[in-house]
Amino acid sequence: MRTASISRTTAETDISVEINLDGTGQYDNQTGVGFFDHMLDQLARHALIDIKVRATGDLHIDDHHTVEDTGIALGQALTQALGDKRGIRRYGECHLAMDDAQVRTALDLSGRPYLICNLDLPTAKIGTFDTELVREFFQALATHGGITLHIDKLHGFNSHHIAEAAFKAVARALRNAVETDPRKSDAIPSTKGSL
Repeated sequence: MRTASISRTTAETDISVEINLDGTGQYDNQTGVGFFDHMLDQLARHALIDIKVRATGDLHIDDHHTVEDTGIALGQALTQALGDKRGIRRYGECHLAMDDAQVRTALDLSGRPYLICNLDLPTAKIGTFDTELVREFFQALATHGGITLHIDKLHGFNSHHIAEAAFKAVARALRNAVETDPRKSDAIPSTKGSL
């Protein structure tokens, strides 16, 4: 079973994450940040990864710590669930259109974290959600998930559509990357012999 449970408690947040890489996209995410929960739901649904998140944080300050620390815990869970990465496809990509927005994502589960995030969200807020936190989440996910992650907005003028297209594009790319390759289900996908 490619599953993981992570708990992360700091002076700022208390977070638990459960994932199943071989799920059906079931989700149950409660962070106290409505728009972020909606994005996590999209991530689960379109990656076909079951995700359950429970987070309490210092929302009286702002949403930053809750969003970032959830990304950290989710990245750690992904790393744990993948184990030695034997048999996975490793790479994933997606061009995703959502109304006015088109986002291109490519990723590599290389163990070498790196983020390129060119989303250029045109507003500072989506409802009460700070749009700069989209990048913060992906930075935390990439760093703690060992992911080389490139996200580029090709088109878009509506911040909600751009952010949602980004989460969905990352989800679809992640779905491809974590899937078992039936031609090499017993091999590490690297000439080095490890990732």
